[in-house]
Amino acid sequence: MKIINTPIKDVYIIEPQIFKDERGYFFESYNQAKFEEAGLHYNFIQDNQSKSVYGTIRGLHFQKGEFSQAKLVRVLQGCVLDVAVDLRPGSETYGQHVAVELSAENNRQLMIPRNFAHGFSVLSETAVFAYKCDNVYNKASEGGINFNDKSLGIDWRIPLDKAILSEKDKVLPMLKDL
Repeated sequence: MKIINTPIKDVYIIEPQIFKDERGYFFESYNQAKFEEAGLHYNFIQDNQSKSVYGTIRGLHFQKGEFSQAKLVRVLQGCVLDVAVDLRPGSETYGQHVAVELSAENNRQLMIPRNFAHGFSVLSETAVFAYKCDNVYNKASEGGINFNDKSLGIDWRIPLDKAILSEKDKVLPMLKDL
């Protein structure tokens, strides 16, 4: 398992070692001991999964306060552009983002610490997206940032006229209004 730094401190790309043969392939998608050896100390308590069609943009979402969540995200089928935005108070990279293509082909994962907004756009016909969380979801603590906030400079790689958003995501505030 390779743990790759990104331009934002504490956000990592996780690249598994894949063993292939005539039957197919095998890899460890998570190994707590290897994470801890790398200084990543998380206690994941919940797994989530979604299926979405091309053009779907989910996010940018976060949990506030004591319900903030770290996430280890990956794609089981299809391809997405996964985005994490730094919302850590006092961070040198506050408001900056990391965008990584995750797919069933590259088997990459993104480790997103607490106090980040998270979202993804579906680049394939469909995508099955799975993630581990280190805290429970709490509706009263949810927040979000408008995916199209120009101050973030995110290229979702989806034409605006093809973007599919939930009603909730369409009215999320801009970062400056949080």
